[in-house]
Amino acid sequence: MKIEKFYLFLLACFVSIGAYSQDEQQKMTDDGKSQQQSNAKVKVTGQVFDESGEGIPGANVTLKSNSSSGTVTDLDGKFLLIASPKDVLVVSFIGYNTQEFPLKGKTNVTIQLSQNVNELDAVEVVAFGTQKKESVIGSITTLSPKSLRVPSSNMTTALAGQVAGIISYQTSGEPGDDDASFFVRGIASFGFNTSPLILIDNIESTSTDLGRLNPDDIESFSIMKDAMATALYGSRGANGVVLVKTKEGERGKTKFDVRIEGSNSRPTSNIELADPVTYMKLHNEAILTRDPSAPVMYSDDKIDRTVPGSGSIIYPTNNWRRQLMKNSAWNGRANMSISGGGNSATYYVSLRYTKDQGLLNVDGKNNFNNNINLQTYQMRANVNINVTKTTQVRVNLSGIFDTYEGPIYTGSDVYKMVMKSNPVLFPAVYPTDEQHKYIKHILFGNSDDGSYLNPYAELVKGYKEYENTTLLATLGVTQDLNFITKGLKFEGFFNVSRKSHYDQTRQYKPYYYALSSYDFMTEKYSIENINPDSGTEYLDFSPGDKTVNNVMTIETRTSYNQTFGDHSVGGLIVTQYIDSKNPNYKTLQESLPSRNMGVSGRFTYAYSDRYFTEFNFGYNASERFDKKHRWGFFPSVGGGWMISNEPFFQPLSSKITKLKLRASYGLVGNDKIGRVDERFLYLSNVNMNASGASFGYENKYSRPGVNVSRYANPAIGWEKSRKANFALEASFYGFDLIAEYFTEHRTDILQKRASIPSVMGYQEAVYANIGETKGHGVDLDLKYQKNLNKNAFLIVRGNLTYAHSEYLKYEDNTYDKEWWKYKIGYSPNQQWGYIAEGLFIDDAEVANSPVQFGNYKAGDIKYRDMNGDGVINSLDQVPIGHPTSPEINYGFGSTFSYKGFDINFQFHGSAQSSFWIDYDKMSPFFKDSKMSQKTNNQLVKFIANSYWSESNRNRYATWPRLSTTSVANNKELSTWFMRDGSFLRLKLVELGYTVPQKIVSKWGMSNLRLYMSSTNLFVLSKFKDWDVELAGNGLNYPLQRVFNIGVNVSF
Repeated sequence: MKIEKFYLFLLACFVSIGAYSQDEQQKMTDDGKSQQQSNAKVKVTGQVFDESGEGIPGANVTLKSNSSSGTVTDLDGKFLLIASPKDVLVVSFIGYNTQEFPLKGKTNVTIQLSQNVNELDAVEVVAFGTQKKESVIGSITTLSPKSLRVPSSNMTTALAGQVAGIISYQTSGEPGDDDASFFVRGIASFGFNTSPLILIDNIESTSTDLGRLNPDDIESFSIMKDAMATALYGSRGANGVVLVKTKEGERGKTKFDVRIEGSNSRPTSNIELADPVTYMKLHNEAILTRDPSAPVMYSDDKIDRTVPGSGSIIYPTNNWRRQLMKNSAWNGRANMSISGGGNSATYYVSLRYTKDQGLLNVDGKNNFNNNINLQTYQMRANVNINVTKTTQVRVNLSGIFDTYEGPIYTGSDVYKMVMKSNPVLFPAVYPTDEQHKYIKHILFGNSDDGSYLNPYAELVKGYKEYENTTLLATLGVTQDLNFITKGLKFEGFFNVSRKSHYDQTRQYKPYYYALSSYDFMTEKYSIENINPDSGTEYLDFSPGDKTVNNVMTIETRTSYNQTFGDHSVGGLIVTQYIDSKNPNYKTLQESLPSRNMGVSGRFTYAYSDRYFTEFNFGYNASERFDKKHRWGFFPSVGGGWMISNEPFFQPLSSKITKLKLRASYGLVGNDKIGRVDERFLYLSNVNMNASGASFGYENKYSRPGVNVSRYANPAIGWEKSRKANFALEASFYGFDLIAEYFTEHRTDILQKRASIPSVMGYQEAVYANIGETKGHGVDLDLKYQKNLNKNAFLIVRGNLTYAHSEYLKYEDNTYDKEWWKYKIGYSPNQQWGYIAEGLFIDDAEVANSPVQFGNYKAGDIKYRDMNGDGVINSLDQVPIGHPTSPEINYGFGSTFSYKGFDINFQFHGSAQSSFWIDYDKMSPFFKDSKMSQKTNNQLVKFIANSYWSESNRNRYATWPRLSTTSVANNKELSTWFMRDGSFLRLKLVELGYTVPQKIVSKWGMSNLRLYMSSTNLFVLSKFKDWDVELAGNGLNYPLQRVFNIGVNVSF
């Protein structure tokens, strides 16, 4: 609590600094006005556009007669300032030609800036700095922050289909657990860590940190994909880098920006369930088809008298999903930012509040609400203080505070309980009768001794609370060293971050009741308590996890950039030290501090803005390795040729405005090669209290022993990746094209040895750097933009990524003739399974086929005997389907604007991936052996509509012969339950209207935009049973279709 108060105190100080700076700026403006008192002053409004017709935010608009009197355009390029009718406006923005615009008495103006190629190319964000875009050799894709403003509290859900090089998919829509999985150019390793490095203001962050980031706070969002772009990150850059920079204040008047959104979310799809009567009939059939002499579960009388939806006490028909789930939930978000500054300091301060609710249906029988309710409060303050003309101090503060209330289980767990619960055994709850009218607790229904799963009782019997707190503070200094030599600069910063989490649960043990008597004539009934000794009426308290993570980062940068005629040179040296402590972890290795340090460098040379070369390196140390292998050197080299700047190309320059070739090759590393609890693989793990020996009379005398659970291997070192990238950039007839071909060769991937002879006496397998993979792929990004007329413009965009990887070396067992068992040449995400030839037609076919698994019969799955030995076993497993992670990811969309109206849409597609339906989880009537309560899986409609039976001997029915217990033969991974994961989704549609400047200026605003948007409107896929993007997680909390309205106001 003291730390949080300290942060709030600092925030107050920063706002005070901002106010002081604004006072200074206001004084400057007032001085400018006093110099023009002889002229009549008028309000001048206007908008600054680029050549595509899109507003330019942050453009400087000043008066030529008094450059200190001016303003800065808002997010839509609009501005308002005081001027005299004869004034000349000077409009400038980095990357564009400065333009002078005489007012000539006009009070509303439209100004279009043309691109200055040489300046525009100076704004590309690269590792630890910026470079001219035309000189950038590495593969870096920049994503517009506007495209990340989707109606969601989790920004990672906006990445899919937006940019070439990112493969992204989402497998849950539960608030607080809806992070999308994303990878840079696919998955090229079968090691522990395949996720990209995420840096927010150069601080290493998690995907959850990225998801919680306020999109309105983002200044730039870059994806770094090849070794040239990531080499400076050395040991952390093998899987690509996501680099995010947050906004800073700008010199000028104070700007207020407010965005408020309200949205309604509902599942994109729900699994359709069969009706209760069909459930009972097929449940009985499942029993008899396996054992004709077994007693059935439901009598004919019960089946005949059951009426779906009747609410009968004696013949219950529970629609568990409808009883536990709502159709939709309302959520909201509110953002506010203040920015500005003067000569002394600039500031950017933002606040954000989000509220996300779940779909759980709480009916008020308890005195607490345990629907999912996640509230997040965010604060950010970035302040730059000009201490001297050459010294700037930067102070950044940010805080994220999550407060969660919900059921004691996750939302996905509740969904799974719905799918495991018998719908016809008992009602969810009994109405209070005369006998129990003085009882205060809920009369939950159950059967037998109360041992069946009642999902309603599990949902409402208690609640869980947790709080997450993330605090970051950065102190940085930038020192211009031109007094030593022109172009020399030093930067340094110190960052501390602290993450904490705690959770607790409160719950009671339900009292369960069952029907004891029922009078059909009077419909009167009585119930009895079937667990009087185990139920409770009070809320018990259970403390949960309490974790704290502290990270300290120290970084310095020394850079030099200078131009000598046609020659431009640059250099950068970076040192970094990171210390992370996790004192609350339960294992020794996890609780020990984690440290990384390194030195990185970049050296660039350019000649005449045509030829570019670059050399980068990272020299890093990792605590995970023995001293002899602790340091790793990761270099990269590249070159570029701007053909369009060549004199011989000038005749074509009016048609092809840009043509550039670039190539790079380099080595990057990865030190996260084992589980968190296996950090020190160069050391042995010795258990001093292992099971020992028992001896003496009747073996009553025992002593503990010692065993080795992991053997030391001091030779273990870095996982290395050699990457090459070849790219073409071209701009022609309004099109902008970037085409890239990339290759990757991974070596020294950590793997357990599989070929150590048992005569060596090892108790456990030994780890070693022996695995290898290779990969290749293509990134394509195409954009077309055109001004249709002075009031309308159009942008059409598309991107595609194809990324394939395969094993080169994988230590496996030796096979005599089953060549298909070897992994070489297949993807690390490839699955091995059996080829299903169909379902057995009859028992005669079973008897005349190779031996399979367990007890099986007609209607069960028949597998192909690959090696012809008459037995189906693991030797018959072959690579089946596509990899589980898609190899193709693409997106396309368009933006059209006419006057104040704009419409934007975005599609996201995925291809070449497979997933598998889980036989045990989806099979109707099964009992979950992992649960303490008795369960019966629900009957989904697609199974009820197509399954093998004595009356339907269809070899290709959707589902095998029914059963009430798991059939070992059918649960094997095979092509039978394999499905195509390809899809095309309408990811986003947005319609907006910006109120004209001449209207909003009367209301004291600089901008007012109203908009409606929706996500996940529809998806096209061969798979229809649930949202295909969930893949095999069809029983998870569903993805959400969101309808959103919002307003954005600027002052």
